[in-house]
Amino acid sequence: MAQKFPRDRFDSIPHGIERVGAHRAPVRRGARWVAFGWAALATVVLVVVGIVGVVLLNDRLDFADTGAASTPTPTPVVTAPPTVAPDIPVTVLNGTTTTGLAARAGEALAAAGIPVGTTANASTSDLTETVVYYATPDLEGAARGVAQALPEADVRLSEQFAEIGTPLALVLGSDYAAAIGG
Repeated sequence: MAQKFPRDRFDSIPHGIERVGAHRAPVRRGARWVAFGWAALATVVLVVVGIVGVVLLNDRLDFADTGAASTPTPTPVVTAPPTVAPDIPVTVLNGTTTTGLAARAGEALAAAGIPVGTTANASTSDLTETVVYYATPDLEGAARGVAQALPEADVRLSEQFAEIGTPLALVLGSDYAAAIGG
């Protein structure tokens, strides 16, 4: 706890001198801003050094001169050939507001020799893309066969339909409706 002492000659600091005895002169104007500036500069330098260190340790930065810019060659994606699986029926779901679209797609699939199980409306009616979903990788060929029979159809692996017991599901979007003029 600080004690109060009576004022003496050391409590009066004359202007223009740096120190008087044990007392210090007042802090210069802007000295705190200079200290803050140095601290901010040190922080920025440390952050940049840390980022560069992490990038170099992760081999994301290559300083070697390769000469010409090289483009990686794309690796071809191996896909199964389209087939018709007569023992696996396709569930057809209408994901648009077009009435009877699932029934028309079911008729087109049946005409191509693809068995159709159920035709119904999807849980949403604002889908824009037509997709054939297959539950397991061994059904990719059958899914590609379904997609080949319809215009604008894409193929994707999805375990969501496998959970409800549907190995192949065709979900129709507005692109299919536009392709057939529906």
